[in-house]
Amino acid sequence: MGRWAAAGQRASHRRPDRGAMAPPQWRRYKVPMTTLAARTTPATWRYAPLVLLLGSGGLLAGALFFQYAMGLPPCPLCHYQRWPHIAVVVLAAGALAIGPGTLRPWLLTLIGVALLATAAVGIFHVGVEQKWWAGLAVCEGGADDAPLGVDDLTKNLNRRPAPRCDQIAWSLFGLSMAAWNVLISLALAAFAFRAALARGRAR
Repeated sequence: MGRWAAAGQRASHRRPDRGAMAPPQWRRYKVPMTTLAARTTPATWRYAPLVLLLGSGGLLAGALFFQYAMGLPPCPLCHYQRWPHIAVVVLAAGALAIGPGTLRPWLLTLIGVALLATAAVGIFHVGVEQKWWAGLAVCEGGADDAPLGVDDLTKNLNRRPAPRCDQIAWSLFGLSMAAWNVLISLALAAFAFRAALARGRAR
């Protein structure tokens, strides 16, 4: 009897299990953090194609607004920066159409490459604007020196010359449109590559 009494006294001095004493409605929320992370991480990047589509689509819409609403025609380098954004819109729309799967990380990677391409052209454009280096031959904005006929002269008189690439038509906080395109495109590219990596791991 003495041995059983000592065992009972040791059991009575043990600290009670807080989980066992918690109300039943609280116990169901006791979920490991790793389980919560596994549930939330894939959903974080689920709408990445939509974000990228809106990002590049917004930049294109802004460029068209400046061109047609504010009367600021684009220079040749501005045109070159638009084409990768058009590719991003097409690829992002395709990624949304096919839904989650093995192909989506590859599309997100291509989107990141396209965004790096427009950022690279934008960096070159900023350098031309700041006179760090010379622009391309198409950036001069002048007429061709080749012999022209009467019809060609008439067309040139009626055609508005393209603006020079080294002229800053608009700026905000000291940054031109080309500079803003670089910053936003690099941020979107980092987001695209991170989303592609996350989706690849989630497979």
